[in-house]
Amino acid sequence: MKEERDTNKVAVIGLGASGDAAARLALLKGAKVHVTDANSEDPVAARGTALRDLGAEVRLGGHDIEAIASADTVVVSPGIPPRAPVLAALRARGVAWVSEPEFACRFISSPLTIVTGTNGKTTTAALCAHLLREAGVDVALGGNIGGGLGPPASTLAATDPAADRIVLELSSFQLADIRDLTPDVGVMTNLGVDHMDRYATVADYHRDKRRLFEAGDGNTTWVVNGDDPAVLAMAGGVPGTHLAFSTETTQTPGAFLSGGDLMLDCGDRDGPRRVAASCDVRLLGRHNLANALAALLAAAASGGGSATAPAALRSFPPLPHRLEPVGTFGGVLWVNDSKATNVAAAASALASLDGPIVMLVGGTDKGEDFGGLVPATRGRVHTVVVYGSAGARAGAEIGAAVGGGVVVRRIEGDFEEVVAAGRAAARPGDTVLLAPACSSFDMFANYQARGDAFRTLAPGGGR
Repeated sequence: MKEERDTNKVAVIGLGASGDAAARLALLKGAKVHVTDANSEDPVAARGTALRDLGAEVRLGGHDIEAIASADTVVVSPGIPPRAPVLAALRARGVAWVSEPEFACRFISSPLTIVTGTNGKTTTAALCAHLLREAGVDVALGGNIGGGLGPPASTLAATDPAADRIVLELSSFQLADIRDLTPDVGVMTNLGVDHMDRYATVADYHRDKRRLFEAGDGNTTWVVNGDDPAVLAMAGGVPGTHLAFSTETTQTPGAFLSGGDLMLDCGDRDGPRRVAASCDVRLLGRHNLANALAALLAAAASGGGSATAPAALRSFPPLPHRLEPVGTFGGVLWVNDSKATNVAAAASALASLDGPIVMLVGGTDKGEDFGGLVPATRGRVHTVVVYGSAGARAGAEIGAAVGGGVVVRRIEGDFEEVVAAGRAAARPGDTVLLAPACSSFDMFANYQARGDAFRTLAPGGGR
């Protein structure tokens, strides 16, 4: 027999930034709130104390399954893996849950532009919001984007008055547990391999990404990568209006490159038209031209005109930790791509830069094949410095795949030693690229902290 559930009670599992935001939103809407986290370290404890002062019931260092199961709504933070014991216990009781953005969107009436994909989703979401803002649209940006670029969706849901348009970046973890969230505009930047430390198979990961398309309806406008067969296959037959972007072929309707121009065709009577020049995009790399095309399409579909696009593109700076030039020191360019937390992202970073390159690879092992980096290293990379808990495997797989011609050096010390090894290997005219192809959790709290450390150590060598 199922437990009797409190129809005005919300249980929130996980007290990171999104869990904290969901709990605050639930309290604001008058719910009785139970917050729980298996962790009880200082940052979590501080959030718990603040929520307790606001009237929430807080349980840290473990979970009260009965208290969670009695709630009408259970909200799960994205950091809780699907095989976590707390979720297994709830599953055994027949208790369903939702993600934090799903919960937030119950209180959002503004139309939603939702951006996801394996790589490029943060840049695309942030640039879309910037294009809309510069076109005069009242827009708010948030979701998974973090890094000071935007708050969790629940924070936006608690904002009064609400923006006329909300752009959300959502991860596969957040998409996995949506139910009724419906995008007005949905964007899929690309599909690759990621999070193999969380998913059993690539198909499982892609299944969660597919939830975006399952969430839409016939009124949704889809912006998809016309150069990515996996995206096109996933979007095939999905109800709604389909627009594609491509750096390789002409897309009508859609967005594409023509010589040095960014072209836009939204399927209206105006046909393809030039909206900006490629040089208006200040971001490094051809993949960022793809991100710009996706953002232009999404902004147009979200109510933003294209007249202001050239100036908006020129005023959009490189985002922190995403092919971010740190500076040139002693004739060596230092580039921080700490957000390249998977092999595809790191390979894309390599493809965006001319050689010769010293590449720093390592961190927490996510289970990918590091040999996938090798095609992008050819003719560009002369030294790969591997480090961290994934360092041994990364070095072995890269070394076996490249054969000769590329030096693979393993560093077993701290990150200061890693950067020092990169500096020692670099010569004037080289680029030292931090593109780890791994998450950061063996040495750092997150990829931002890793990128910040790289910035600090790059010029002065940690002195």
